[in-house]
Amino acid sequence: MATTTETTETTGHEEGGAFPPLDSSTFPSQLFWLVIFFAALYLLMSRLVLPRLAAIIAARKGQIDGDLARAQALKDETEAALKAYEKSLSDARANANAIALDTRNKVTAEIDGEQAKLDGELAAKIKAAEEKLAKAKAKAMESVNDIAADSASDIVSQLTGAKVLKTAAAKAVASVKN
Repeated sequence: MATTTETTETTGHEEGGAFPPLDSSTFPSQLFWLVIFFAALYLLMSRLVLPRLAAIIAARKGQIDGDLARAQALKDETEAALKAYEKSLSDARANANAIALDTRNKVTAEIDGEQAKLDGELAAKIKAAEEKLAKAKAKAMESVNDIAADSASDIVSQLTGAKVLKTAAAKAVASVKN
């Protein structure tokens, strides 16, 4: 024979009663535990969590400030390097222009010197050629007188049949010429 033992546990409220958090008879104990838990939570947060968070935030702020300072320093360094590069580039351009101008002046001076030398040589050649022409002209003029005298004597001989001496023909050509 089996005996059945029934036990009932009580939950602290009767059936059909109010929900315990909303039961006004349990308010003082609920308020007591609420104050204890909030005080414990406040102490835990203020003594442990918040100082750690403040330290983490301060460390991050310090790291960010350091990174910003380093970035600004690198930016300033880059700008200085860029200015130095631009200055050296302009100096190099100025130097190249000066070298080009100097080279141009040297080449111009050499060309002028060569041109003067060639002008002198050409003037000497022209003078020599003019002298040759003058000599050739003088020689040709002497020959012209002889040829004119020969031609005049031949013409007179053929026209008149008389023989004329070259000396007389030369005198007659010379008298007509002057």
